[in-house]
Amino acid sequence: MPANPRRPVAIAFVFLLAASSTVSAQLLQRKDLSYAIAKTIAEAAVESCKAKGYAVSAVVVDRGGDTIVALRADNTGPHTMENARRKAYTARTFRMTTEEFATRMTKEPVRREQTTLPNVIAIPGGVPIRVGDDVIGGVGVSGSPGVDEPCVMAGLEKVKDQLK
Repeated sequence: MPANPRRPVAIAFVFLLAASSTVSAQLLQRKDLSYAIAKTIAEAAVESCKAKGYAVSAVVVDRGGDTIVALRADNTGPHTMENARRKAYTARTFRMTTEEFATRMTKEPVRREQTTLPNVIAIPGGVPIRVGDDVIGGVGVSGSPGVDEPCVMAGLEKVKDQLK
């Protein structure tokens, strides 16, 4: 039986496709929060609130929403640590401040439903941590009603030059 003259061409084409798909596949390049940066953010946020007369907890989460640093100042309420963690998680996973998330609840009914997801909370005081358009973490503060987010921003201000 004569050999199929198209077979070597077909085999070569398959190898070419396999090689080209392997060449175009790349690892993702990304930046992640270090412990040192997370600790600086949390410490500066706690100190900012302390200077305003509030004892707070501050939590910084990574891009996966897992806690890197959790600090609880003296004399904080027992609920502040969990609220701060949930604020940081919500800010990270929804890529917006928790204040914006809470505001959107009135305009977008699905936001209210999303608060039934584990770890999600719609209380101001959580802010995403960004490097350009990439959200690499979140930070939350709890214990200073109406002042939580400004304390978070003080923490982020401390490391702004490193978030590039």
